[in-house]
Amino acid sequence: MTERPTIGTLADYRRQVAITTRWSDNDAYGHINNVTYYSFFDTAVNMWLIESGVLDIQASPVIGLVVETGCRYFKPLAYPVRITCGVRVAKIGNSSVRYEVGVFGGEDESAAAEGHFIHVYVSRETGRPVPLPADLRAALETILVPGPG
Repeated sequence: MTERPTIGTLADYRRQVAITTRWSDNDAYGHINNVTYYSFFDTAVNMWLIESGVLDIQASPVIGLVVETGCRYFKPLAYPVRITCGVRVAKIGNSSVRYEVGVFGGEDESAAAEGHFIHVYVSRETGRPVPLPADLRAALETILVPGPG
């Protein structure tokens, strides 16, 4: 029998990003559709990268491409709800990063869902993997919480 995963709390994450849900996030069953959580992850991480000054979506010579992703759902959320995404880094490689994101609804301190994705950083020009730039690595280290990654 598989052991149930521990549900994370907002305190487990180094940064928080607020996201507004939309009417279209709900599905026919009256809750936020599972695929929307992946959009929350992408939005939260990229917003943090932009606010940290290490991503210019139009001009950065190095960009992150998602090569793996996953999510565990613990409880449903439904529009309208204010979402807070907790963001942390679990592992920093030479050209890759494992981000972990928790989705929290309203004032709830326990996650409604938790997921991860791995970015491989590539040259925008060639599409080939490149070592993480020093400024990006330094920013990532500020939210590093070594995990299972």
